[in-house]
Amino acid sequence: MSAYDVLCVGSATVDRFLTIEQSLSSIALGDKVLVTSSEIHSGGGASNAAAALSKLGLQARMLTKLGNDHDAEFILKEMKQYNVRNLCRHHSRKSTDFSTIISSTQEKDRIIFVHKGASADLLNYDYSMAQVAASRWIYMATLVGKSFSTAKQIASFAARKKIKLLFNPSLYLAKKGKALRPLLRAATVLVLNKEEAEVLLGTTIYPLKKMALALHALGPEIVVITDGPNKVVAYAENVLYSFQPPQVKVVHTAGAGDAFTAGFLVGIIKKYPLEDALRLGQVNALSVIQHIGTKNKLLTAREAAKLSARYKIRVHQDEI
Repeated sequence: MSAYDVLCVGSATVDRFLTIEQSLSSIALGDKVLVTSSEIHSGGGASNAAAALSKLGLQARMLTKLGNDHDAEFILKEMKQYNVRNLCRHHSRKSTDFSTIISSTQEKDRIIFVHKGASADLLNYDYSMAQVAASRWIYMATLVGKSFSTAKQIASFAARKKIKLLFNPSLYLAKKGKALRPLLRAATVLVLNKEEAEVLLGTTIYPLKKMALALHALGPEIVVITDGPNKVVAYAENVLYSFQPPQVKVVHTAGAGDAFTAGFLVGIIKKYPLEDALRLGQVNALSVIQHIGTKNKLLTAREAAKLSARYKIRVHQDEI
């Protein structure tokens, strides 16, 4: 009997959001730029996913290595609000991961400066496999450095124990190409964006449909490719799903991918039809991008149902 629903493996960060009025593309070397507002929130793949899953009603834990510093305390305190515990037993001598996200009021995108510190130090002695075995699902986000080997070992263990795994690689990991094969073979679900898919496959000429089929051939049962405000494509059981996300006022795009992926996984775990799982992921992402912070505003199940009814996202299905 599983003790909880999902173990989220990856990074946890402190994100500092800076908003400027000047367009990002106009900034030159040596410029001094006035910041109009700033906010601090926790972030990172494991942290964001665990919070989103918990908000939607699942029991989630995270496995991430933190430093012995104020940023670690900040993250753990914020995660308590979501009833999420970190299962890592030790601190790293390195500082906790952090990022600075700079966005402009003139542009609906951002520049992110990322420091990978403690999360790259996750080793086998930092957790017990019994804790991994206690989960119904593994949500595998990005781990780099020494932690990448740990990620592969967890994926291998999950495959042996018939624990289902969702793999959500970042661009950092996508660049590893063939080195990701063990994770792809172990994955039940693969979710990534168009750029990550192109890098992983080593091509920029495929349409989303062809990329989804190519990624499916590498092992995952379900493949989902997002493309920001453009079409989302998914492939499973010889059916191609696609839809156009509704247009909303975008405040910030950070955390949208994590919100989408977590919402989609909730739908899969609750055995929704795949098109409804896609809708749940999309409305969660739509909510997040209308606020600053990767967890503002994650939806509850009731809120998600209301938004789904409001947006009426039409998902197309084509047999392949």
